[in-house]
Amino acid sequence: MFALDFFIRRIAQGLVLVVLVAMLIFTLLRVVPGDPVRMMLGPMVSASVAEQTAKDMGLRDPIPVQFGRYAAQILTGDFGSSFVRSAQGGSTGGSRGGSTFDAANRASVLGLITTSLPYSLLLAGLAFVFALVSALPIGIAAGLRSGRWPDRLALHVASVLVSLPNVWLSLVLIFLVSAKAGWLPAIGYQGPSYAILPAIVLAIELAPTLIRSISVSVSGSLIEPYVSQGEIRGLSRGRMIVAHVLRNSSIPVLNVLGIQAIGVLLGGLFVVEYVFNYPGVGLLMINAVFQRDFPVIQAIAILACATLVMVNILVDFAAMAIDRRLQY
Repeated sequence: MFALDFFIRRIAQGLVLVVLVAMLIFTLLRVVPGDPVRMMLGPMVSASVAEQTAKDMGLRDPIPVQFGRYAAQILTGDFGSSFVRSAQGGSTGGSRGGSTFDAANRASVLGLITTSLPYSLLLAGLAFVFALVSALPIGIAAGLRSGRWPDRLALHVASVLVSLPNVWLSLVLIFLVSAKAGWLPAIGYQGPSYAILPAIVLAIELAPTLIRSISVSVSGSLIEPYVSQGEIRGLSRGRMIVAHVLRNSSIPVLNVLGIQAIGVLLGGLFVVEYVFNYPGVGLLMINAVFQRDFPVIQAIAILACATLVMVNILVDFAAMAIDRRLQY
């Protein structure tokens, strides 16, 4: 009953947030300068043809009317069709003109996302594994020896890593590891090995936050009264750390993973995938922004927001399962 009430309440709150984000993105895309019809028909199309095409597609209707129509489509599972991508995979924009533009031959947005999503999931999964493998031992060692050299070393490592711009780091790794040494492929995707270099860049972006969160959480748990009480009762320090300190320290780390790390990962995916020409959702989003492909931008933004909401709900539920004293 507790779990049911928790999920109903949090999902209702999350739906409100997703709807507000969807309204904001939808409105901003239509008030910023630029006309997506010109991207679809090309710069040489006449003003009358461009205007008629925009009216036929509903782009000249009031924004609330457009959003209501779009929301009704989403409720049926239809995120619309791309403005510039054809169902065959090519571009329908640029120089086709009004007489050859086929609005019915546009690619499904949901199809484009589902095609790109597995690549992004592979990249994100590798990045999380690399970040945790590097951050856990450093953060735990720093927390167990707060104020000593492991703590100072962890602080310096985190400071260096957080100061590395992901674009610069991507270019350096491409040049040194791929172009010069030839150890790993870098551009495009022809197999899982192509995900390793971009995953390393994302892991370096994630690791500093995890290192500091783990070290602070572990050091804070060590000064709690239950640690000294357990040692007085005969529990060894090692058992106290493994069975109690690390367990209680996991709650702040879970919150960081849910609130900060996922957000950093989603933002980093867009930049890193573009630099490495990696065919994931991030590259799809960047190309959609350049091409003013409204349906693709809207769908990715809504799904990214929904992902953040669901991850935060699951993280909060996991934290409450670990410590029932917590209330969300």
